[in-house]
Amino acid sequence: MSVSDRDDEAYLAAVEAMLSAEGMAEAAELLREADTEVVETGYDNWNGGTRLYTVYLAIDPAEYGRLGAKRDTLQEQISARVRAVFEQDDNTRFSAAIRPRIRARPDWRSAPATLSRRTRRNIIDGIKVDRIAWMGAISDVEFLERLWDLKAMPSTDARFEDAAGDIWQHRYNNDDWDDDWIFGDERFNLVDGSADRFLAFLAEMVHPVVRPDRNQALEIVRNFNDQLRPEGWTLEEIEKIAGRPRFVARAIADLGGRAVMRAKTVADALDAAWMQKEIDRVENAIDRDPALAIGTAKELVESCCKSVLTKRGVPYSSGADLPALTKLVAKELGLVPEDITDAKKGADTIKLILRNLAALTQYLAELRGLYGSGHGRDGRHRGLQPRHARLAVGAAVSFIDFVTETFRERQLRDDAASDAPEIPTVAKS
Repeated sequence: MSVSDRDDEAYLAAVEAMLSAEGMAEAAELLREADTEVVETGYDNWNGGTRLYTVYLAIDPAEYGRLGAKRDTLQEQISARVRAVFEQDDNTRFSAAIRPRIRARPDWRSAPATLSRRTRRNIIDGIKVDRIAWMGAISDVEFLERLWDLKAMPSTDARFEDAAGDIWQHRYNNDDWDDDWIFGDERFNLVDGSADRFLAFLAEMVHPVVRPDRNQALEIVRNFNDQLRPEGWTLEEIEKIAGRPRFVARAIADLGGRAVMRAKTVADALDAAWMQKEIDRVENAIDRDPALAIGTAKELVESCCKSVLTKRGVPYSSGADLPALTKLVAKELGLVPEDITDAKKGADTIKLILRNLAALTQYLAELRGLYGSGHGRDGRHRGLQPRHARLAVGAAVSFIDFVTETFRERQLRDDAASDAPEIPTVAKS
């Protein structure tokens, strides 16, 4: 078979299958998400002549930078399997090369990220009110060196040459700076300086090394995002380290509708490992297998409902279907509150929205029955497109997001009630 007749997609699919089977999940994921191009890049006259080909794997520039030194390892893992699959004779040689994806971005010369002083102050005030140690489980110096070159920054104490020295002196030797000194230090200028630096500071506060307590990190992220969203920003999970999420700041407009990211945070909040597996299936299937994504979206909602019911101690039948599960959850959490009186403005609209939110799950079940995975089709059936899968997944994530937020509020309220001191009763004489 000539090179021109080769089905590169089929060959790349074989490479991906090999990587997955050998446990090289990160390399397999990179291959799936990359824009691929097979290019003849050279010719070697030695030994009768050999044509040299490169399989270029173009990925997001930010992801390319994040991989750092790991790129070489992933590139070699992929190259070895590319050679095994693509090289059919002694006249061709193949390798893989990871490179940043080049796309026009008209705004790259525009002003840097912006974040108002008011929002920054609100976030800082929240940190102080909740008494959150911004440096977490590590020292001030160790934390700040993750973001700044302290040895290149000036000291405010003449006895020391750089910022690292005076911070250590006043925080640990003298211990005469308070915990929140960082927010008033002009060298770091968190209130009026670079928005990118402020956002990076917030993301570093919830890094697994800094904040090993996953639940605490998730709660802090939730509070940060409440302030950031109105200004078009959010802290988004991008990977896990030792089972704990790592976040980065992203402009909401740049997220590309990846509602799945929010579902990952939800699964963390519920501590539901099986939800994580289904979320990964959804994310990988939206474009490659829309039918599977639709079917898995329904299963994702079922997992959410079962997790909430289990944590609330509510029994349910092993054969309970999706409408039955959502009905139990709605009753337990009060998703459709009956105490919204008609006298309140917009009461009917609020009730309608909440009821329809719960009803979304039933629509998902019906959609799966018509178009999802798990059902035989005749040869004329075309199925749905990725855009339809995104609709189903978006509906599922909207539901579990709302359910989980309500679940967390109920838990906090119940915990507060159980911790409240009992008021002793006075016996009547």
